[in-house]
Amino acid sequence: MSAAVTDQTQPVVFRPHRATWMSSILAVALLAVFVVVAILLRGSNTGVIFQRSDQVAMVFIGVLLAGGTMLFATPRVRADAEGVSVRNVLVGRRFSWLEVLSVTFPDGASFARLELPEDEYYGMLAIQAVDRDRAVEAVRTLRRLHSEAWSGR
Repeated sequence: MSAAVTDQTQPVVFRPHRATWMSSILAVALLAVFVVVAILLRGSNTGVIFQRSDQVAMVFIGVLLAGGTMLFATPRVRADAEGVSVRNVLVGRRFSWLEVLSVTFPDGASFARLELPEDEYYGMLAIQAVDRDRAVEAVRTLRRLHSEAWSGR
């Protein structure tokens, strides 16, 4: 997770660190496997006649799977004095700090979350337990921004 400067005018931004590395490695591996399969496809002697279009389709499937894998590197949390924007894999949402009751990281949880009224919560996939110290710093920063917003109310 990378954090920007933490003053009142600059938002802080957190992104997953280890998930980005793992997604990138998996995407490259998937693409490599599908390219190799596409190359070896015409040389196989299985009784089926594979055409160049089959090879292109295999590479295209590899690109699609690699792109889908890279979606797990896109989560982001951006917070400032007014609120927090959370973008998970496909969906993003903005919360005012006054809507958020607390920022928590429950024991055994994989990622941090925003506690909302009426026993609801919103997960923040950008702040993951596997990032260890980065996750701790991110939660502390969000808690500080949250408490500043509530004390200035």
